[in-house]
Amino acid sequence: MTRCSDNDEQSDDEAEKPNKNQKKRSKGEKHVSFPPDEKIVSGFAEHMNTDRKVDSCITLTEVMVAYQQSCSRHQVQPREHILQQLQGVCVGGSVKCLDLKGERLDHRSCEALEVILKSLHFDFINLQAAQLEENGAASLLDMILYYESTTHLDISDNSSMGTSCWRALAHLIKQSVRLSRLDVCNVPVVNYPAQSLSKALLTSRLTVLHLHNAQLSGMPLYTLVGALKSNKTLQELHLTNNLLNSYQDALQLGDLLRYNTTLLTMELSNNSVADAGLEELCDGLSRQTAGLKVLLLRNNQITASGMVHLAKALPVLKVLQVLDLGENLLGNEGIQVIREPLMVNCSLLQLGLARANITCEGAVALAEFLAESRQIQQLDLRQNEVKVGGLMALCLALRINRSLACLDLDHILPQEQDEFLMETQTRFQSEILQRCLANASHSHHATETSETLPSEADGQADSTTRA
Repeated sequence: MTRCSDNDEQSDDEAEKPNKNQKKRSKGEKHVSFPPDEKIVSGFAEHMNTDRKVDSCITLTEVMVAYQQSCSRHQVQPREHILQQLQGVCVGGSVKCLDLKGERLDHRSCEALEVILKSLHFDFINLQAAQLEENGAASLLDMILYYESTTHLDISDNSSMGTSCWRALAHLIKQSVRLSRLDVCNVPVVNYPAQSLSKALLTSRLTVLHLHNAQLSGMPLYTLVGALKSNKTLQELHLTNNLLNSYQDALQLGDLLRYNTTLLTMELSNNSVADAGLEELCDGLSRQTAGLKVLLLRNNQITASGMVHLAKALPVLKVLQVLDLGENLLGNEGIQVIREPLMVNCSLLQLGLARANITCEGAVALAEFLAESRQIQQLDLRQNEVKVGGLMALCLALRINRSLACLDLDHILPQEQDEFLMETQTRFQSEILQRCLANASHSHHATETSETLPSEADGQADSTTRA
């Protein structure tokens, strides 16, 4: 069967315009078995009524038999793992998952899957580490698009993806009306893949994109950000383990935050944003009146010096609700720098400070913030050296605070030498837990009341605040 040539960029652009008739023609050019006049695609049609309107008329037995016959036609063995999954599905509507992780899917194996993809719709198709061959991968992606087979596709750990495969993936991203989440992790997204993906994102309907360990630092990130500045649909961008640096890459991401108000979550953990990079991100955040609510910066070589930039941004932040700075060397000094700005901030609901080199001194500073805060709901202090003095301060703060519903501490706290101090430590830990549970219960009750009796709930909230 014929395919689009690898160097025919102009025909790619024309074929990928969101035009219904063009979509059908472009599919006919690829090597999925699409006949003319919108007839049923493969030999499976021989067993089905072509007048059926929805796949709910198909029986599970017919799907399994059709798959086995398709395997016979393509001279491959039916995959036992696939047959077992089909036994557990309910035909009609959407099926939870088609898990092909680790399966070796050559060209013929991919073609044999067509009868399944056209008969069932999946919430998730997992092609992770499927050892996809170039032609088979492109063919499979064409099928997924043509039949709108899934809302979530994971094609991670397939390092052999070539130009034609990336072209098919880009076409899927641009044309699909059903695909909302894509995972392409542990695959180099550089040069043509970066350009192809970025171009597709200009008009895609994706809302979640995972690109972990994709070598996106430098020009690939610049290309991606260029597309996302005008993207109006993507809500979550996950970029962990990409060696993102503190100058060029952070500058691009800060620039993205200045222009994009659709993105709600940005995950940058396990990179090298560092203090200088945090300054760029904070500058972008401080300019947002709508947009990013979740920023995850765990393990980014950020120190107390970087907290100076965060301290400037915190008082003016309007939308950021979740900030994770765990596994950075903030120390007590860094906590002292952001203590007062945290009190002034009116948007932050969750703050992650796990393994941030904090001791009792830092915990006391955070307790002072908790005593003043009326909106913070979760604070993570796990894997820090917080002993009795810090626990006492946190406990006293929670006798005042009415918003904190979760204070994450280690189940086994750093041990005190004195038996009395150990008992006191356990008592404080228990009281902290009980007060957080009480706050959570109060918050849940207040939410239920506001949903049922808005006017009365407003009055109760006012009286609680005054109290």
